[in-house]
Amino acid sequence: MTTMRAMQLDRPGTRLHMVERPLPEPGPGQVRIAVAACGVCRTDLHVVDGDIHGSLPIVPGHEIVGKIDAMGPGVTEFTMGQRVGVPWLGHTCGECSYCASARENLCDDPVFTGFTRDGGFATHCVADAHFCFPIPDSFDDIHAAPLLCAGLIGYRSYRMAGDAPVLGLYGFGAAAHILAQLAIWQGRKVFAFTREGDSAAQDFARSLGCAWAGASSELPPEPMDAAIIFAPVGALVPQALRHVKKGGRVVCAGIHMSDIPSFAYADLWEERQIVSVANLTRQDGTEFLDLAAQVPIRTHVSPLPLEEANEALDRLRAGEVEGAFVLTP
Repeated sequence: MTTMRAMQLDRPGTRLHMVERPLPEPGPGQVRIAVAACGVCRTDLHVVDGDIHGSLPIVPGHEIVGKIDAMGPGVTEFTMGQRVGVPWLGHTCGECSYCASARENLCDDPVFTGFTRDGGFATHCVADAHFCFPIPDSFDDIHAAPLLCAGLIGYRSYRMAGDAPVLGLYGFGAAAHILAQLAIWQGRKVFAFTREGDSAAQDFARSLGCAWAGASSELPPEPMDAAIIFAPVGALVPQALRHVKKGGRVVCAGIHMSDIPSFAYADLWEERQIVSVANLTRQDGTEFLDLAAQVPIRTHVSPLPLEEANEALDRLRAGEVEGAFVLTP
């Protein structure tokens, strides 16, 4: 095989289209991966819709699972044919003050998979070996894919929420359905907040063990210690603040969110906090994938062929998914 297929975005707000390209060759420290599955993430939607701006044209996709079929010079972590996962953060400079202080997620010169480097809506992709992860054997390709972003960045958000015995999750999609399982396994009480009238999502949340599920506008059964907002809706921030206890924390987990409306200082007072989450670190990945196998987390997926990437994005935009869509070349 000398060529590969990929779903390419030429301009924001347009449809992806299938292209055929020469197979890329991995450079020093890189591997080439034959993609077996790639999850469809809300960040992909932000890329396609132009909410965030990176390189163009681009092949989206950053929840990649596949096998290494070529290695560049200097790769020692993996072997040919090994199954690996590729996340959103694809490369860091290793030299800035953030990289030097174990905060590589804030690197000044990063590369992002499917945003500034071609991603996994394709039959093949190239990735830095240092930013790939071995996939636990307990997960098949399709069910492992959502772990690479919904899981990993969700896990970083979860850690940022701190030790919260009562945890609220706003936007019960790919990330929340994964993190709910981890939180419940660790003995936390989880409240799930969904779109208005989305009884299917509320039933889904309860089926996973959530103690309560309701619309985002509803009052939870009791005040929460922390809340994580996965939905890209800024209006949820002051709403969540009003529902967390004194000293509670509201974590904004997305890369993009609509503007946060003004709110009364009283809603923030008593040492409540609002924090955001950016990207992930390799330590996050290693810790989370180990925990995911222990729980074990069960991802709920809807597989679609690579050619139906646009349909997956349309349905994600409309909220028509339980768990996550996963593309298979």
